[in-house]
Amino acid sequence: MTLKREVICLCFILNLIATIVFCNAHYITSNGERLENVAISKTQGQPWPMPQSYKPSGIVINLDVVDFQFINVGVNCEFLTDAFKRYSKIIFASNSPARPLNFQQESKIKSSDSVLNTLLVNSKTGGHGGPSFEMDESYTLSITPTGALLSSNETWGAIRGLETFSQLVYRLNTGEFVVNATDIVDFPRFKHRGVLLDTSRHYLKKEYIFQNIEAMAQNKFNVFHWHIVDDQSFPYYSSSFPDLSGKGAYNPRTHVYTPEDVNDIIQFAKYRGIRVMVEFDSPGHTLSWGNGQPGLLTECYSGGQFNGNYGPINPALNTTFPFLKQFFAEVAQVFPDHYIFLGGDEVDFSCWKTNPIITAFMQKMGYGTDYSKIEEYYMQQLLDIISSLNKGYMIWQEVIDNGAKVAADTVVDVWKGGWEDEMAKVTAMGLKTLLSSCWYLDYISYGSDWQRYYQCDPHKFNGTDAQKNLVLGGEAALWGEFVDDTNLTPRLWPRASAVAERLWSPAMSDKLELKAVENRMAEHRCRMVRRGIPAEEPLGPGYCDLEF
Repeated sequence: MTLKREVICLCFILNLIATIVFCNAHYITSNGERLENVAISKTQGQPWPMPQSYKPSGIVINLDVVDFQFINVGVNCEFLTDAFKRYSKIIFASNSPARPLNFQQESKIKSSDSVLNTLLVNSKTGGHGGPSFEMDESYTLSITPTGALLSSNETWGAIRGLETFSQLVYRLNTGEFVVNATDIVDFPRFKHRGVLLDTSRHYLKKEYIFQNIEAMAQNKFNVFHWHIVDDQSFPYYSSSFPDLSGKGAYNPRTHVYTPEDVNDIIQFAKYRGIRVMVEFDSPGHTLSWGNGQPGLLTECYSGGQFNGNYGPINPALNTTFPFLKQFFAEVAQVFPDHYIFLGGDEVDFSCWKTNPIITAFMQKMGYGTDYSKIEEYYMQQLLDIISSLNKGYMIWQEVIDNGAKVAADTVVDVWKGGWEDEMAKVTAMGLKTLLSSCWYLDYISYGSDWQRYYQCDPHKFNGTDAQKNLVLGGEAALWGEFVDDTNLTPRLWPRASAVAERLWSPAMSDKLELKAVENRMAEHRCRMVRRGIPAEEPLGPGYCDLEF
């Protein structure tokens, strides 16, 4: 369909907080019919995700670019020292001059006579060695003409507050860096706010993982869910079992995450208050494991003979669980986070049904022909191994759907359709849950799709308050079948930003105008672009002051 564009710029509205520019683009089909009316709008100095309590004023305060500094008046902490350096660069090095469409209107924004040259940061306690599920990310931020103070109980709250402060700063056409006098009281709605990246279907270079962890910090996510291996490849280098990557990676020299790589990623995330939770999915999704660990997978039979194909891990062999115990003992040492994601999804029983060793084991255990029982047996053995390593575990919902009994502290990730009923079922069992189902960002469509991610809420299911208290949060998932380094970041951002606000900010009010959200989304997307993150355009025609 051939499109012709007529652009009608509406009047410019001066907000007490900042300048908001509206520009309506009318899309006309070749036969003259109106196709769509998309409002491209932009705010200045608006935070994302929206804080719990946000009270800006019309008082515009100048920042002293030359002498501005963060001053720590609380606990000394290496994470804060690093954050001060990082945010000094983010605020002043990446903040380009505004390029308003209406220079006369822009010139009406005048800063006050006062000049802000410090942000006092008072964190009561340090980072306790690294981010954890129980970390306190709350903070308060007060900016007045006479001074600015960021306070938090823990360093992680201060780091979240520094991100917010960096977003409140904007630049006038005159070149001045300014910030509006503002009071903020903020904390996350959910403790677990994750992004899943898949490095098996396509190997992702370390620098692109860094880039996306940086973007996560700018959206206040706090968990990097690393789906590190799958059927297609095994890029994790295991010191205990080097053949797993030596024979299971796409290329054992160039497409492997070395121990140094893994540590670099964990450290990079840690200084941004982000946990790295690794996933080794089993007993399915393990074909690449079998290349470097003979005898681990189930041999599939046809007509009483091995047909050359392999299925899930074979729980009936006496070599399986000693291997898994040694392997996960290493994983527990390499990845410091309390949780390991153990998968358990999409286990195909068809190969198990053909294998005579599995059949004999089923008879011995009294399972009859209920193959979910052998999956339950496998998962229980694995959960016992992880528990013995003093680690917690998360699983995909199929383990529960197949009737397996799991420990009371298991966390279940709901990812399939009909998630409302599934969340109600799992929480009624007393199990903690995460929601991923409505946030699969690998599904793309032409046009603007961020609204449907924004409007999904993990609490919108039929359950009691006690059940909803078992919802830890959720994750945006970007699976890698059609994603590699070339399109990873623009496909993920700023669509994942919609998920970030839903997981951090207050529940969406029925009265909330998505147009107001769109205004901030446009600014936030341009902010990420300005900071070096190639976030794609989610709204339609428009521009950023500084394009990528």
